[in-house]
Amino acid sequence: MRGVTFFLFVFFIFSSCNTNNEWIYLFDGLTTNGWRGYNLEAMPPGWIVKEGSLTFETELRLESDYKGGGNIIYVLEESDNFELYLEWKLPDSGNSGVFYHLKEGYQDPSIVSPEYQLLDDLKWEEINNAKLEDWQKTASDYAMYSAEGPDKIIKPAGEWNSTRIIFTPKKVEHWLNGKLVVSFVPWSDDWYNRKQSGKWKNSPDYGSFKKGFIGLQDHDSPLWFREIKIKKL
Repeated sequence: MRGVTFFLFVFFIFSSCNTNNEWIYLFDGLTTNGWRGYNLEAMPPGWIVKEGSLTFETELRLESDYKGGGNIIYVLEESDNFELYLEWKLPDSGNSGVFYHLKEGYQDPSIVSPEYQLLDDLKWEEINNAKLEDWQKTASDYAMYSAEGPDKIIKPAGEWNSTRIIFTPKKVEHWLNGKLVVSFVPWSDDWYNRKQSGKWKNSPDYGSFKKGFIGLQDHDSPLWFREIKIKKL
């Protein structure tokens, strides 16, 4: 009897650990179930599922009388420590982002939530006749830590890229197309110095929450997302 009890105990522990390490899909490829607009009760116009992708179609947005924001969040669960994986593509000069630890009730997600930047680095400057800061480019922790260096590889507009965000209190990692391009320690002295001296110096709640929603940014360009999944750490 003692042996059976020990076996069941070991099985329970193994099963619990295994469950915590399983991927949870935030997008089923067929519906927008689990998603809604930031500070809204429904999805903003323009967001649809098309050919297995969670898509934002600018034309649909323009055809409506809707005047609110187009950012969306996954509301079925909040996350603290996690590994997030997703695939995405943008058009020429496209712009978007992935938010985490996001809380509602603010005018805009960016003033409260860290953002993994998504941008068409290759053509944005040419099309917009403007110069980008390094912290504005793809895979950067927007306005905090720049993604740069020889390991950073971004694919041209219209091609799929992959993103991984790994968050723990000891270290945050941003991965782009299988390469680690950003690493930093959240809430460290360096992190606070960057916050207080940069774009977020007048946003006291920026990055302060240790648990929150995953969000996707509408920045008035077509967007495509797929394989959105998260693993608790």
